[in-house]
Amino acid sequence: MGEIIKILLYSVNFAPEPTGIGKYSGEMAEWLAHKGHMVRVVAAPPYYPAWRVDRAHRWPPYRREQWGRVAIWRAPIWVPRSPGGVTRVVHLLSFALTSLPIALWQIVWDPDVVIVVAPAFVCATAGLLTARLSGARAWLHIQDFEVDLAFRMGLLKGKALQGFIRRMERWLLRRFDRVSTISHRMLAQLHEKGVEEARTHYFPNWVDLAEAKSAPVHGDYRSRLGIAADAVVVLYSGSLGGKQGLQLIPAAAGLLAGRKDIVFVVCGDGVMKPVLEAAAASLPNLRLLPLQPAGCVKDLLRMADIHLLPQNPGASDLVLPSKLAGMLASGRPVIATCHEDTELSAVVSIGGIVVPPDDCPAFAAAICKMADDSAARAALGEQGRRFAEVNFDKELILNRMFATLEGVGSAVAAADATDTGSEQ
Repeated sequence: MGEIIKILLYSVNFAPEPTGIGKYSGEMAEWLAHKGHMVRVVAAPPYYPAWRVDRAHRWPPYRREQWGRVAIWRAPIWVPRSPGGVTRVVHLLSFALTSLPIALWQIVWDPDVVIVVAPAFVCATAGLLTARLSGARAWLHIQDFEVDLAFRMGLLKGKALQGFIRRMERWLLRRFDRVSTISHRMLAQLHEKGVEEARTHYFPNWVDLAEAKSAPVHGDYRSRLGIAADAVVVLYSGSLGGKQGLQLIPAAAGLLAGRKDIVFVVCGDGVMKPVLEAAAASLPNLRLLPLQPAGCVKDLLRMADIHLLPQNPGASDLVLPSKLAGMLASGRPVIATCHEDTELSAVVSIGGIVVPPDDCPAFAAAICKMADDSAARAALGEQGRRFAEVNFDKELILNRMFATLEGVGSAVAAADATDTGSEQ
């Protein structure tokens, strides 16, 4: 196996959260521990995407858990009922403050690498301090540019505030030994923010292709939902958040109410759920499902004939939706709303159709076009699957990360040896 590395992962979101950052942080920690590395995690209790703390984790506020081979330290977090600009900032700051002593306490463990996952960028300072005081390498992994996103979407306002936060962001980014992110455009933005290219890495979110290709084990979702076998199922599955542009789905369902052969299914949880529930009450062609267990997601995705990926235009190139890899791996075409010059557009165009953001008539027209052409659906779905196999394979991506971590661990060992030699 190679050298054993002591890895501290500092991530607000973590397993057993079923979607988003928690899912990927959990899978990464589990994979690294399976490879024989020693992994510790500092995280908040599970709360996403429902935006309420899981009942089993409400007390005690601080706790230590053992999750397989991974040791987890949980610190409390304040979760707002309606996350907005100020409340979202306070939400993340609350965890940064409560987790600070837990993160610093890990210094006595003497980690080799400290990986901070952003969001929350407010934890970057504590993660960097922990790394420096313990002599570890500091690694920042960016899932989305939350600072840029907050200002672009109007969650935070003010030129003075923007200038201060951007200077602080730039200062912190340049002090991490490694900075990774999930898309090529986001990587380019890191360089624009002053991070040297040699210190940046491309680590996209992944999909378990072996699982995606395995035979169904949870039955036929269509029959359970009472959907005809010859109906065209248009599916959105994932977190129901504000940056997803989900209002387009009930709007398109309303425009296509006369198409009895097209059924919309939305599966997930989040702040937009009440809005979608209200819309579904008057739309017989729109079905809502709660989040499905992880083992059922593969079968859920296969139920679809078409996947929907609406996005808020303000999120363009500041985040690459993690659910896209699973959509493509399912072998079904994707219809996304985004600007044509974005990386999301370039990827989706390989296995689907791109329409302008917030253009409901174009969105509905694209759905009809795909629904009426089964041959095009099959061709685009196959192209998307092949792209996922080459670019989003879990083992390929995590093995690349593992190799990079080995290099970091070797560098730590070399630095320690140099320091020891200089003292003699």
